[in-house]
Amino acid sequence: MRKYLNILLLPAIVAVSSCGLDNYDAPESKLVGQVVYNGEPVGVRGTGEAVQLQLYQDGYELRDPIPVYVGQDGTFEAKLFDGEYKLVTRDNNGPWVNDRDTTVINVKGTANVAVEVTPFYTLSNVQLSLNGSSADASFQINEVAGGRDIEYVMILVGKTSFVDDVSYTVRVDIDDVAAGSTVTDAIDLSNNTDFQSGRALYARVGLRPVGKDQAIYSQVVKLR
Repeated sequence: MRKYLNILLLPAIVAVSSCGLDNYDAPESKLVGQVVYNGEPVGVRGTGEAVQLQLYQDGYELRDPIPVYVGQDGTFEAKLFDGEYKLVTRDNNGPWVNDRDTTVINVKGTANVAVEVTPFYTLSNVQLSLNGSSADASFQINEVAGGRDIEYVMILVGKTSFVDDVSYTVRVDIDDVAAGSTVTDAIDLSNNTDFQSGRALYARVGLRPVGKDQAIYSQVVKLR
């Protein structure tokens, strides 16, 4: 599991005097949470800081949002000063409906929050396994929000536990799939150097809705 740590320095006026600079202590409280749908974690692309939430705090001159990066298993973490914050999804970012509901959080010590989103599709009954030199995949496509077609689904195999549409060694895209269908396919790894070397292999499946900047993913499975 990978978590991204965000360090927040509150906007401040640094006074310069004959005594020198006034310094602020580093934030010590923590916000932890997970992006979920119906209480279940939502898998996303975890590399490249691709999926973000945004924090705002009233009462300060600077109003730029504080980015909170979401890991591939939907988890996030940020170091903060104590206080009240407003947490929203980033505008037009992520494989879900862009409603941007605000979650108000009082941070003191450790605050834990679940950010509920409505994805356009989910993936269920995901089965990923290594069968000889073949990475076999089977999964169900479920429509949730509606209103967007499926651009493609993908089966991904990688040599590390971080697997997504830019971090993989082998990828198969499948077009012309429909909601409610079960997708079954396989990737031939017989000529793959990572497979031949006997190193660890991981797999994941994803689905990208038309017009969205990100795909929704299953959780990563270790094949070997």
